[in-house]
Amino acid sequence: MSNNIPYMKQLVLFLVLLFSFGTATAQTVTGVALATATDQTDTGAALATATAQTVTGTFPGLAGTEIRLEGFRGFGTHVISRANVTDEGTFSLAYQAEHIGMGRLVSSRDQSFIVVLSGEDIRLEGESLAHPESIEILDSEENLIFERYASEHPRREQALSAWVFLENIYRGDSLFAVHVTPRQAIAREKQRIRDEDQAFLDQLDPSTYVHWYLPVRRLVSSVPVVAQHRTDDIPPTIEAFRRLDYTDPRLYRSGLLQDVIESHYWLIENSGRSLDSVFVEMNTSIDIMAENLSADPDRLNEIMERLFDLLERRSLFASSEHLAVSLLTNKSALLSSRLSGKLEIYRAMRVGGTAPDITFTENTHNPTDLNAARLSELESDFTLVVFAAGWCPYCRDMMPELSGHYGQWRRNGVEVVLVSLDDTADAFAEFASNLPFLSTTDFGRWNSPIVQDWHVTSIPALYLLDSDRQILLRPNSVRHMDAWVDWNLVQGNR
Repeated sequence: MSNNIPYMKQLVLFLVLLFSFGTATAQTVTGVALATATDQTDTGAALATATAQTVTGTFPGLAGTEIRLEGFRGFGTHVISRANVTDEGTFSLAYQAEHIGMGRLVSSRDQSFIVVLSGEDIRLEGESLAHPESIEILDSEENLIFERYASEHPRREQALSAWVFLENIYRGDSLFAVHVTPRQAIAREKQRIRDEDQAFLDQLDPSTYVHWYLPVRRLVSSVPVVAQHRTDDIPPTIEAFRRLDYTDPRLYRSGLLQDVIESHYWLIENSGRSLDSVFVEMNTSIDIMAENLSADPDRLNEIMERLFDLLERRSLFASSEHLAVSLLTNKSALLSSRLSGKLEIYRAMRVGGTAPDITFTENTHNPTDLNAARLSELESDFTLVVFAAGWCPYCRDMMPELSGHYGQWRRNGVEVVLVSLDDTADAFAEFASNLPFLSTTDFGRWNSPIVQDWHVTSIPALYLLDSDRQILLRPNSVRHMDAWVDWNLVQGNR
């Protein structure tokens, strides 16, 4: 045993030094959830016929102001109740069984404090919401559990991350790799920390909200550290996201729905796979989610629209297209007209398809004197069609960059046509009169036949066409388009 003491001292010293640099937050260093509860236990069923529960508090710093209790509903929040705080700093807010989930107290200055609306009466005491460290939970078992886990779990995770870091040294550095006993000690301590964390969750009453909530919160907040430091846990973490039930009302009232979706797809995107493999994994997750949500059309539309927008925003167009085509093909009867219209762009305007022709109206700015009355008459190898408007700040910001590249692009066979969604002659002139390429409008804004034929639902929108109007690319930015020109035309790789 004496030969192992120096190595164990190294372990202890390393942990002490690591902790001396500060405490990580629960948001960034948390545990890896390898399994999540998917049972549909209705934590509010026992309270369905009960009287309203209350959140009461004494906060002298809030005296004479208004306070409100908000609950989470999908991607947003809603006000459950409001109250005026007395001169003594006391208040009482009511909530019903239908509100069971996560909530927050919000002051008139928009300072907030998260609470578990557990179906219990909740009693709090503190100075103000601006000083959460002063707040004490006097009554509510589930809130006390939540508070304890929020304190203990990040500390376990920080220690676990330290052990993982040290384990990598003992595996990868030849100076230490020959010593088996320290590696075994590290492995045992890692497992002990994980077991202790899981044991805390396992002993919770399955009928409580925190029994469902805490593992899901752990899953979401594990993503950054899993992606960066625990890459072996990436596959099981993705599988844990896929096992979640997106129709579960507990998720809808958790305040986690946006985080669950974003973390799920961010992890796949940053999993170290090739881009093709990333899209395969994303498309698998999309299909699993869509099938799960088929039982609840309202949630299907709400969640899939949010996911589609997320994929578009991150320029993950291959998965945007998969989502759109899959839903339109397999779930069309469940889709709202709003979502169908948004998704149709990928079926009607997919890469490889043929773009509709555009007739240039009498309200056309043609500074290069192109001899063409419509898009199909342009004599260019390629055409970039841009939908934009002067009232769109992103569009205005894009125009100087677009204009700056136009000369070089044109010399390489690329013409640019802008379709403006401005709805007055003055607005169109102010926006387009100084642009160096052809611009046209029919003042129809979103009701324009051109806009509707091209299924444009947001701007700026860019489409690169060949001379036969076949769609080659949907650039997500001017920079993306310029990279295509440089690689394919300037460098001659096409």
